Amino acid sequence: MDLHELSVAQCVEVMQREDRAVFDAMERARPALIAFIEAIEPGFVRGGRLIYVGAGTSGRLGVLDASETPPTFQVPPDRIIGIIAGGDASLRKSSEGMEDDRHGADAVLTALQLTADDAVLGIAAGGTTPYVLGALEFVKGCGSDGARGGRAITGLLACSEMERPTSADHLIVLETGPEVLTGSTRLKAGTATKLALNTISTTLMTRSGRVYENLMVDLRATNDKLRDRAARIIMTLTDLDRAAALALLDAAGGTVKTAIVMHRCGVVRATAEARLAKCGGRLGEALH
Repeated sequence: MDLHELSVAQCVEVMQREDRAVFDAMERARPALIAFIEAIEPGFVRGGRLIYVGAGTSGRLGVLDASETPPTFQVPPDRIIGIIAGGDASLRKSSEGMEDDRHGADAVLTALQLTADDAVLGIAAGGTTPYVLGALEFVKGCGSDGARGGRAITGLLACSEMERPTSADHLIVLETGPEVLTGSTRLKAGTATKLALNTISTTLMTRSGRVYENLMVDLRATNDKLRDRAARIIMTLTDLDRAAALALLDAAGGTVKTAIVMHRCGVVRATAEARLAKCGGRLGEALH
C-alpha cells in the first residue's frame, strides 16, 4: 500500500520477496502441466502444431516462446505458433480494445485448418479475456478435420484460481497472488507464464527427439555463432578437437546430428542421414 513511498532498495526488496511466490505457483501447477504436455505430445510427434493464443502480455509471451523455438531446435516456424490480439503490431504497441473481441481469433484459426493432432493453449492471466475464451470456444466448435476426425486439444493457462471452462480440455493455474503493483500482470503472472511456456515447449522439443543428453543437437550451423556452438556440441559428444569437429560439421552439411552419427558409427553422410530418418531424427536411437 505504501509502494509510492519506498526507496529504491525497498522497492527491489519487496518485488524480489513477492517473486518467490512464482516458484511455489509453478510447483503447485506441476500436475496440470504434466497432464497437458502428455495429452498433446502424441499429436505433436505425428506432426501436429502447438498454437498459443493471448492478448497483451500473455499474447506477447506466447509469440516470444513460439519465435524462439526455431533457432533453438530447428523446428519449422509453423509447428509452434503465437497468435496475439491485434496482430503483430500489438507486440510493440498496446491494443487493449482488441482483447474484448470474442471472435477476434476466428479468422486466423480458420486459416490454420486445425486438425486433431494440433493443440491450442489460451493464455489469460485473469482467465476471463474474451479474445482467448472465444478462441477456445471456436476450436471446440471445429468438430472434424476430415482425415483423423475430432478436433484440436484445448487448454487454458491462467494465473487466478478458477473453474475450468467447458471449452478447455485442460486448465493450468499458476496462482501467483496479487501483484506488487495491483493489476499489473506483467509482473508475477508474466514471469510464471514465461516459465510455464518454457516448460511446455522445451519438454515437447525434448520428447520429439530434438535434444540428446542436454544438448541442442538439432541446430544447423547457419552463421558463425551457430557454427561455433555446433562445433562445441560435436566435441562434447566425440573425441575430436575443434579443427576436426569443424571439418566433420562441413562434411555433414552443417548438421550436428548427421556429424555425430557419421563419426560414432563410422558411416558416410548419406548413411547417417538415412539412419536418422529411420529413427524419426532421434539421435540416441540412430547411434544404437
